[in-house]
Amino acid sequence: MAITTTDGGTPRTRPEDEYLGVGKTLGYGVQHILAMFGGVIAVPLIVGGAAGLDTAQKALLVASGLFVSGLGTMLQTLAVPFFGSRLPLVQGTSFATVSTILTILAGDPDNGLRVVFGSLLVAAAIGLAITPFFARVIRFFPPVVTGSIITVIGLSLMPVAARWITGPPTITVDGREVTNPDFAALPSIGLAMFTFLAVVLLSKVRVLSRLSVLLGLVVGTVVALILGRADVGAVGTASVFSLPHPFPFGGPMFEIGAIVSLTVVILVTMVETTADILAVGEIVGTKVDSRRVADGLRADMATSLLAPMFNSFPATAFAQNVGLVALTGVKSRFAVAAGGAILLLLGLSPMAAAAFSVIPGPVLGGAGIVLFGTVAASGIRTLAKVDFQGNNNLLIVAAAIAFGLIPVVATDFWHAFPSWFVVIFHSGISAAAIVAVVLNLLFNVLLPGAPEQPSIVAAGPTVGAPGGEHAVQESDGAGTPSVTEARSARNSA
Repeated sequence: MAITTTDGGTPRTRPEDEYLGVGKTLGYGVQHILAMFGGVIAVPLIVGGAAGLDTAQKALLVASGLFVSGLGTMLQTLAVPFFGSRLPLVQGTSFATVSTILTILAGDPDNGLRVVFGSLLVAAAIGLAITPFFARVIRFFPPVVTGSIITVIGLSLMPVAARWITGPPTITVDGREVTNPDFAALPSIGLAMFTFLAVVLLSKVRVLSRLSVLLGLVVGTVVALILGRADVGAVGTASVFSLPHPFPFGGPMFEIGAIVSLTVVILVTMVETTADILAVGEIVGTKVDSRRVADGLRADMATSLLAPMFNSFPATAFAQNVGLVALTGVKSRFAVAAGGAILLLLGLSPMAAAAFSVIPGPVLGGAGIVLFGTVAASGIRTLAKVDFQGNNNLLIVAAAIAFGLIPVVATDFWHAFPSWFVVIFHSGISAAAIVAVVLNLLFNVLLPGAPEQPSIVAAGPTVGAPGGEHAVQESDGAGTPSVTEARSARNSA
C-alpha cells in the first residue's frame, strides 16, 4: 500500500510513502535501530570519558542521545510544515563533532561540557538560519557528483565496521594506556565473519531477505552469548524509566572560539546531511528538489538545536542507514519513523537501551561490511549513468574519491593545516562533496561544453578494453564513430 500524492495536480505514488503494515513496519524499524545503535552511543561514551564523567553520568548522555535521535528521526521522516524531508533517513549523533568537542574539553576541564552545550546552541541556530542558502546548491549535484559522494560514503564507513570487529588497539587499565590483548583477535574476526555469512545467506531466502540484517544480528548475538563474548550485566543495573532533564550539568556557557569552531562543524554536518538526502533520494528513486533539501536540513538543524538542551550533540543523517535502505529495498519512511519511535522510548528507558547494547562489536561489524559495501555499490551504480566520453567527468570522480579517502587511509594527513580546515577535510564525506561540487562547477557549469582535448584521465583507454588506446581513439572500421567524431557531433548539435 502506498500513499498517493499530487504534484501540480497530477496524482503520483512516491515509493517512500509505502505503508507495510504494523508488523513489518516495526520489524524494519528495529532493523534500522540495530544498524545505527553502535554509532549513536559511541559519541556520548567518548565525550563522557573525556569529560571525566562517572558511569551514571555517561549513561545519562547515552540515553539523551537516543532520545534526541528518536525525535529527530521522527521529525525527518513524518515531517511538519518546513521541517522534515519525508525520506527514510535516521538522525543520529554526528561523529564530526568529536574532535572539536574533545579540544574544548581539554582546554577547560571544569566547565568544558557547559561550554560545549552553550556553543552548540549558537552554532546550530546559525546553521538553521543559513539553511535556505544550502538548499539552493541542489542544482550543483548531478549524478557525477552524487555518485562520487555515495561511493565515498560507503568506502569511508568501512573503517567503522573494521573497528567494531577489531576493537581498540589500546585500552586504559588503572589510569594507564596499555595494548589491548584482544585487538583483532581471531575469535572476534570469526564472529564477524559468521555474522557476515548469516546476513548473506539469509539474503538468499526470499521471505527473509529484507530482514536479513536484523536476523543476522540476532543470530550473531545468540552465538556470542553462547561463546561468552557478550555481556548482559549492564541490563540488570540500569533504571527502567528516566525522563531527560535540561542542562543537568549546569547552565550553558558561551565562548567565541568554541562557537566559531563548532559552527564550522555544523557546516560540515550540513554538507553530510545534504549528501545523504540526495543519496537516499537516488536509492529510493524519488524526486529530491531544493525545497525538500531545505526541509530536511531544517529538521537536521532543529534537532541539533534541541540536542544540547537535553545533554546531547549535533545530529546528522546516518549513512549506514542509507546503506540499509539500498541493501533491503525497504524504502518506506514509516518504517524508519517506527525506528525513531523506538529510539525515543529507549532514551526514556536506560534498561531497554542497555538491552540493545548487548550486541557485541564484531557482530555489528560483520553486518556493517555488507551495509557499507552496499552504499559504495549504490554510488557505482549512480556513476554508471554518467557520460564519461569527451569530457572531464572522470577527473571529477577521480579527484572526489581520492580526497574523500585521504582521511581514511592517512588519518593525520591534514594535521599541519589550520584547525578549521582540518575539521572540514577530516570528514571524507564533506571533502568529497566539496571537491566534486567545485570541479563540476569548473568543468560543467562555468566552462560548459566538451573540451577539444580532454584530460589525460578521460582520454586514457578503458582498462581491459580490447585494442587498448586504438580502441578508444579510432573508429572500429564498422561505421562506429571515434571519440573525436562523436565529440564533434555533440559540439555541432
